[in-house]
Amino acid sequence: MDIKVNDILVMKKPHPCGSKEWLVLRIGADFKLRCLGCSHEVMQPRFKAEKNIRSVKRLLDENSSK
Repeated sequence: MDIKVNDILVMKKPHPCGSKEWLVLRIGADFKLRCLGCSHEVMQPRFKAEKNIRSVKRLLDENSSK
């Protein structure tokens, strides 16, 4: 799965605050994610995070279109 820093992940299950959207802060063997509802940050193993992703929202980068 092609996930990059600053992508927004929409998860299958909501966080206890009610938000399903997470911002990707760091990628690698683990993902560092920030909840967009309450700003809580978590580290999660890549395989576990990828299993729970419903969709990926990619913010358009001005440099990627060139």
